[in-house]
Amino acid sequence: MKFCKIKSYAKLNLSLNVIKKIPKKLHAIESLVTFINFYDLIYIRETRASKHKIKFLGKFSKNIKKNNTVNKLLNLLDKKNLLKGKKFEIKIIKNIPQKSGMGGGSMNASSVAKFFLTRKIINLSKKNINNIMKSVGSDVPLGMNLKNTIISKTGKLTIKEKKIGLYTLIVKPNFGCSTEAVYLKTKIQSKPRYNNPKANFFSIKNIINSNNDLEKAAFKLNPKLKNIKLFLSSLPNAMCVRMTGSGSCMIVYYQSKKNALKGLGLFKKKYKNYWCIVSKTI
Repeated sequence: MKFCKIKSYAKLNLSLNVIKKIPKKLHAIESLVTFINFYDLIYIRETRASKHKIKFLGKFSKNIKKNNTVNKLLNLLDKKNLLKGKKFEIKIIKNIPQKSGMGGGSMNASSVAKFFLTRKIINLSKKNINNIMKSVGSDVPLGMNLKNTIISKTGKLTIKEKKIGLYTLIVKPNFGCSTEAVYLKTKIQSKPRYNNPKANFFSIKNIINSNNDLEKAAFKLNPKLKNIKLFLSSLPNAMCVRMTGSGSCMIVYYQSKKNALKGLGLFKKKYKNYWCIVSKTI
């Protein structure tokens, strides 16, 4: 049987507001989420083997744990007998850096789940598949619909059809950020802002005026991140600069590809050994 190819797109947090601190758990948050035209590649096919086989390849494939999101998803589906005994061979080319805040692992799981649903390998209601996605990881449900999404303080996802058409310069230093450590260090609490369903939260003005409440804690844990943001903020025609998720990727938003590519060149001169790309929101 031939492999089927899936694109597993990266997500970005345009904003992230910590609404409530919850001891020993990730805090209650609000966020504006978008997706970019940058992705891991997943190759998947049914196999006659007695067990699932998952293999990670590519630049960012090192040290991925056995208990990864795709493995968790398959185990959950097997436990509920939703795959009806079928086993799959999956190869994942990791282009999205680990510990970057771009949700690479989470989007891998949701991409595989969407494949199973589209091919009618599993048949579940929207509510049931969403519950399974939440059990795999807090960000996994986001990848089920690759459109601008508002995450409310209750965890509800509101999809917005309108595209924002922004170019992004994405940079990652040669270290990652621990989500757990960043959340534990975060003391900031914001008031809920995304309660009005009619408001245009994805307007350029609102994006510029937004924040990521996790930045302060991430900068304390990794002071180099603050210096990177200061440099990126000085780049010509940068609309705004923001960390995505709990880091360590910093994102510069532009309204033209030309300006984004110019920013990329300037960044490479200053930080020769850091990973960086230009992409566009989808």
